[in-house]
This record gives sequence, structure tokens and C-alpha cells, in this order.
Amino acid sequence: MSTLSRRQHAVNVRVGESGTPDGEALSELVALVFRLDGLLKASGDELAEPAGQTTARWRVLGSLVNGPMTVSQIAADWWLARQSVQRVADLLADDGLVVYEENPAHRRAQLVRLTPSGRSALDRIRTAQRAWANTVAGHVGSQDVRTANEILARVIEALRTVEGRGAGETEVNQSRGPDLR
Repeated sequence: MSTLSRRQHAVNVRVGESGTPDGEALSELVALVFRLDGLLKASGDELAEPAGQTTARWRVLGSLVNGPMTVSQIAADWWLARQSVQRVADLLADDGLVVYEENPAHRRAQLVRLTPSGRSALDRIRTAQRAWANTVAGHVGSQDVRTANEILARVIEALRTVEGRGAGETEVNQSRGPDLR
């Protein structure tokens, strides 16, 4: 049994027991995405560390690159709990990387905005990320990466449909999410 198949036993089902070939294929994809998530978080932490940040802090900073957002909007973009994003945003504010400002559209939900220091930290991370992405993509090939992007976007859309989480529930760009580049 390969290392991958041993790790996948927790999400895989045997065809004929209760799964279909399509379901088994999706279960394998889920296991791979879980592994990828761990690798991406570790890589993200390494990329963000020289700027004194973490992957979690990078996510919040990256969400604000196109303008201020509420904590709830940032959380919705990442499918995270609002409380966890609030904690990270508060830490970023303590460090002077973001500020809270009045939200004309909502009296209680303040907007979070990047400060010049926050933009500088994000730019530093993004520069390192571009070099990293070029290297990793060079090993995979741009066409395969584009194909993977299309497939993952379709899986995300299917999950939203099956679980009743329609596109109207978040303001995220369906195919890209927050801009971390």
C-alpha cells in the first residue's frame, strides 16, 4: 500500500460498499487537497516570515489589496469563521498594518483598511510568492496548472450547489478568491 493510499483511507470508500467510481475519485481529490492545504500553509508561512507575517495574516492583508472590507466579508471570502478573522485583524491593527475605519454602509461593522506599512509587508510577501510560484509552476507546467484551476473551480461550484451555499452568499470572485499575488 502506498503512502498516499494509506493516508486516503479516512476519506475513501470502496466501490460497491457505498460509493461510486465518481465518489471515490472525489474522495481521492479531497485527500490530495488536504495534503496540498498543509503544504501550501507551510510554504505560505515560509514566504510570509521574512515580512514578519504568517499565512493567516497574509490572507487578511491580501484580501484588502483592492480596498477596505469588513471582517465578515474577509471571512466569507475564505470560508472562515468571522471570529478567527477578527482575531487576526486585531493583531494586524495592533502592529499598525491595518486600521479600522467607519463604515458608511453599516454602523457597527467597521471597515478594515491596509496601512502603508501593511501594503509594504504585503508587497514583500507577494514578491517572494511570485518567485516561488514561477518555480513551482515550472515543475508542473502552466497548462496543467490552468486545468487544475478550472477543475477546482468546478468542484467549488458543485460544493456550493450541493450544500446550498450559492454565489450570492459571498462577494468572492468564484474563480480566484482574494488576490494574494
